[in-house]
Amino acid sequence: MRSDEVKKSVERAPNRCLIYATGITKKSVHKPFIGIASSFSDLVPGHIGMRDLERFIERGVEAGGGTPFIFGLPAICDGIAMGHSGMCYSLPSRELIADCIESVANAHKLDGLVFLTNCDKITPGMLMAAGRLNIPSIVVTAGPMMTGFYNGKRRSLVRDSFEAVGLFRAKKIKDCELEELEMCACPGAGSCQGLYTANTMACLTETMGMSLPGCGTALAASSKKRRIAYDSGVRIVELINKQILPRRIMTSEAFHNAIVMDMALGGSTNTVLHLPAIANECGKKLPLTLFDEISKKTPNIVKLEPAGDYYMEDLENAGGISAVMSVLKNKLNDNPTVSGLRISEIIKEGEVKNSDVIRPLNKPYNQTGGIAILFGNLAPNGCVVKQSAVSSKMLKFTGTARICESEESAMNLITLKKVKKGDVLVIRNEGPKGGPGMREMLSPTSAIVGMGLSESVALITDGRFSGGTRGPCIGHISPEAIAGGVIGVIKDGEEITIDIPNRKIVVRLTDVEIKLRLARKKVIEPKIKTGWLSRYAKLVTSADLGAILK
Repeated sequence: MRSDEVKKSVERAPNRCLIYATGITKKSVHKPFIGIASSFSDLVPGHIGMRDLERFIERGVEAGGGTPFIFGLPAICDGIAMGHSGMCYSLPSRELIADCIESVANAHKLDGLVFLTNCDKITPGMLMAAGRLNIPSIVVTAGPMMTGFYNGKRRSLVRDSFEAVGLFRAKKIKDCELEELEMCACPGAGSCQGLYTANTMACLTETMGMSLPGCGTALAASSKKRRIAYDSGVRIVELINKQILPRRIMTSEAFHNAIVMDMALGGSTNTVLHLPAIANECGKKLPLTLFDEISKKTPNIVKLEPAGDYYMEDLENAGGISAVMSVLKNKLNDNPTVSGLRISEIIKEGEVKNSDVIRPLNKPYNQTGGIAILFGNLAPNGCVVKQSAVSSKMLKFTGTARICESEESAMNLITLKKVKKGDVLVIRNEGPKGGPGMREMLSPTSAIVGMGLSESVALITDGRFSGGTRGPCIGHISPEAIAGGVIGVIKDGEEITIDIPNRKIVVRLTDVEIKLRLARKKVIEPKIKTGWLSRYAKLVTSADLGAILK
């Protein structure tokens, strides 16, 4: 066992002394040491229920013959960090989480890891660590939140609080209604209720085989989630005994399966950042073009909020990820999983219990997948849009540029009602380096929707949009402005064409004019010059590479 390095031989007497100081018995020292990497936090609704799950994982580890050790990891709630400088820390926290896990696991020579996670950057950060360390690992995602209820309707975070800001500005709801929505849209523990980044990553983690069947959609605070946590604790000891390693699970075929599932579900655009970053830690490459190739061949058969009116609880009740797999069976590779079952065996157990929530292939919501990758002179290295959440009227759109040098300047234009039909809001200097940290911009997109402009105004950015975004919002424009991207030299009033079906995004400028402007462009000074984010900005790569550090 790896842990023998810290607990065997005469020379390790001082090490054992400190291990015994934790309160474990002599018998427990001889068992595999299992790290439970927990991102419990009182600050994050998706994580407040993890103390309970930690107990069930511990029970499972003990029952399986291991010795559990819980250690903590940082967790950021993107919804709370949204709309201000705090969001600069969200994407960079993914790298910190992976580094923290590497540090603890290697310093203490842990034999295996159970990752207890849920929200947006925490799950990919943990999977990156699994690929990097390549020691037996299993993931437990803490589960989606139930919907709220108000005025006879189910409610959720994005449509009923973020978009309510735009409704309030447009004088379509009153102060008292806004306050009621604030109080009831998020009724308790769990990741936000739609197919945003957290829940998308939970579903893809299950699809890749890194969590037990049913984990991706099992609701927070449910007895089912407790049983999955317990079984994961038992299973990690078996994974250690059989030396089943993450890179044996997270193969190229598994990443292909994850992208197929992503397109079928209509998942968050942030997966285009996270899957390549996880693959990179496993020694694999996932080019942007692969996402688009798979999207063109994969129908969108699930439509949860923000694209549709169903929620994660509906997907769970309709059969969950195994049911979706059963529909996609001819498009998926037969990979091994941490459960010991192969994908083909899990598919046999899958059953669709609601054929509108999970539609058959011959009756999809859309013939192609939820995400599209666009290229053109405005984004030579590509950009991303959640096409499943775009109105058919806006799949092709030509408008005039309104330049915003930051998210705040865009929100200022929107709230002052200076945005007009036919505008393309260009939000720049918000990329991985320029942000720094590539802030999610749910506030401006939600305000546009709430004000009734989602079918007449487009937004483009070198930053990124939330998984909860809907409408013609194109993110990840690469290269970003600070790295010499064309987005940095566009001027107010210039014509921009977005053509999602033909995968094009173009500004009406000649190649000669673009070259001249880029040659004359002044060097942009970094916004933050001290602390962790200043170091991050120097090391982070472009969004089309997954914003990994080099």
